[in-house]
Amino acid sequence: MSMKLKLTDDMKAAMKSGDKHTLGVVRLIKAAVQQKEVDERIELDDTAVVAVLDKMVKQRKDSISQYEAANREDLAQIEREEMVVIERYLPAKMGEAEIIAAIQAAVAETGATSPADIGKLMGALKPKVAGKADMGLVSKLVKQQLAG
Repeated sequence: MSMKLKLTDDMKAAMKSGDKHTLGVVRLIKAAVQQKEVDERIELDDTAVVAVLDKMVKQRKDSISQYEAANREDLAQIEREEMVVIERYLPAKMGEAEIIAAIQAAVAETGATSPADIGKLMGALKPKVAGKADMGLVSKLVKQQLAG
């Protein structure tokens, strides 16, 4: 089942069950996906939908840190609750060991040996881990791998 179809089904289920919180967040997700499709005049596949979801989670994390800095715990809590619903649609995150294994496979594939090869290595690695791993952690581990 495609991600967009799952979102539509979940929206219908939330309407029927009266779950207003989930309904609101799913509508936000569908609106973001639809906006991206309209802006770029393309039909998004599941990978592109996951990229939209990742962006939404990152926005929520940024908002949470700003709200906490401003002592607005009430608003930060709303963002956390939205993030929980959005993360339901993301694929399971890779563990650090899985990320390291993917990095080592990409190193073998690209022949990267020094920090100067980070761009080449990330280019090969990104399609394999996008949406499944925190890219900040991936970048940190790549730098460690090539430095040591």
